[in-house]
Amino acid sequence: MKRYFLTLLVLVGAWCARAQSLEECRRLAQEHYPEIRQYDLINLAEQYNISNAARAWIPQVVFSGQATYQTATPTYPDALSSLMQANGIEMVGIRRDQYRVAIDVSQNIWDGGQSRANRAIAEAEATEQRSRVDVSLYDLQSRVDNLYFGILLLDERVAQTEALIGVLESNLARMRTYYNNGVAMQSDVDAIEAELLTARQTLGQVESSRASYRRMLEVFIGEELTLDNLERPAMVEPNSRISARPELELFEAEEGKLAAQREAINASVMPRFAAFVQGYYGYPGLDMFESMVSSTWTPNAIIGVRMSWNIGAFYTKKNNLEKLNTAEQQIAVQRDVFLFNTEMQMVQEDGEIARLRLAIEDDDRIVELRRRVRMAAESQLENGVIDATDLLRKITDETNATLSRSTHEIELLQAIYRLKTTLNQ
Repeated sequence: MKRYFLTLLVLVGAWCARAQSLEECRRLAQEHYPEIRQYDLINLAEQYNISNAARAWIPQVVFSGQATYQTATPTYPDALSSLMQANGIEMVGIRRDQYRVAIDVSQNIWDGGQSRANRAIAEAEATEQRSRVDVSLYDLQSRVDNLYFGILLLDERVAQTEALIGVLESNLARMRTYYNNGVAMQSDVDAIEAELLTARQTLGQVESSRASYRRMLEVFIGEELTLDNLERPAMVEPNSRISARPELELFEAEEGKLAAQREAINASVMPRFAAFVQGYYGYPGLDMFESMVSSTWTPNAIIGVRMSWNIGAFYTKKNNLEKLNTAEQQIAVQRDVFLFNTEMQMVQEDGEIARLRLAIEDDDRIVELRRRVRMAAESQLENGVIDATDLLRKITDETNATLSRSTHEIELLQAIYRLKTTLNQ
């Protein structure tokens, strides 16, 4: 039981650590972002649209009923009516009030490719919508990165400020000893103590900013950050080639939608063929002579093949196709603009990486020199060569150099991962 409990603790600890890496924060942010639910809604809408397109091949049934009164109806010629009356046959003719309850069933034989085009449009629209969500979630990655590296920078500031406080506390204790021995003045003690209080005040402000950044990141990922310090990402060099960005896939999806719309326009000018059955119960029936003799309701039916051809679709076909061609050219321009801006961004980020690498090459030497100067100043203060103000200046220089080195390292990491994001790597 104890071994099982320890194993569980290790797994939970490993999960917590993993949950606070950059990649895991990106994944959690995407899963927690409300727009992720759009995928399910888009899939449902696509299924409904495709189902509607397929139902064009289901037999169409129309029920109808009508009651009419007309000013004239078919009658026998007067000579024939007189002859029949002479033989004792009364021909009343068709009544002017007529009634009908009907059902019309039709089955598509060929719709000119319209249902296939509607299905293609439904699929293309869904693909375009999913690509837009992909772009939105891809942009979310940069927002998470900014928060993550912002926290790392604040972590470094906290660490350097705590180190500064440690140095100041040590020197304050030493200065108080000098003052008690009559070697230093009260103003020297006050100067170091004031600097110490300022450093502690700065530490509180930085910790407050870090807590705010951590809270914002927690809102993004939907979980609490359990570790005090986030994991620093590995220094992975990006390739120089750009991968398939979601924006490029969106352009392709928009072109696919235009292609489906072109197919629908071509289908709109094609003739349609359908088989049909019409049946009705009413008066008069199809047998007009019988209806002239009797006003009884009768069942009637017609079966056949119907062709329909909307010639008017030819009037707008050319303009509609030209509109699609114009839209394709606009997409091509948008793609070229995106690639141009991306290329410019890559050049800028490469330059920033090169600048930070050069800065870091000198940082270690600068920090070492500032540390030696500060240690020498402490010795000089002990011997009465300099005062507390000079020592504080040396301490500040060392702190700034150390903070600058740490800042450059994290900024280099951030620049590299920013370039990786631009390249979609």
